[in-house]
Amino acid sequence: MTAPNGRQAGAGRGGDTVSAVVRQWQAVHPDLDTGPMEIIGRINRCAALLQQAEDAPLRRAGLSRPEFDLLGALRRTGHELTPGELARETFSSGAAVTKRLKQLTERGLVERRGDARDRRVAHVRLTDAGRDLVDGILPEQLSYETAVLAVLDPQGQGELAGLLGELLGRLEGHLGALRA
Repeated sequence: MTAPNGRQAGAGRGGDTVSAVVRQWQAVHPDLDTGPMEIIGRINRCAALLQQAEDAPLRRAGLSRPEFDLLGALRRTGHELTPGELARETFSSGAAVTKRLKQLTERGLVERRGDARDRRVAHVRLTDAGRDLVDGILPEQLSYETAVLAVLDPQGQGELAGLLGELLGRLEGHLGALRA
């Protein structure tokens, strides 16, 4: 079946769950181009599966992905950050960051200190234990991610990274206009 954009809908991609969804929509609405669904649906499905599986090294360390993202942001920037800066670095809400920081502080992985000039502002830094935890987990996490991506050859990985980078860059720059 040819989609309105002139290409074969679902061509060469029959073995995943999104293909079945696309075929079902094509049966109900053969006049609609389901091409975007083939991409967005697969991105969303991959993200969901990766979130379920990839966090195994983190779970063994007693961390959630969002907690690790906060610790990682502090480690890779190499300096203190405010909760607002951490929210921007990790694409999280302020309330979520506050909750996670409380938990990480109780575990002794981060420390908060007030700003000398503005008592409403806090500065967060990794403790030695937090830095050691991130440095210990990161190689295992990267090894796990390498194993997950091994189903693609290096050239395919590079192509996928490039295409996703292009899409992400455009979405980050233009998504606000699409919402209007």
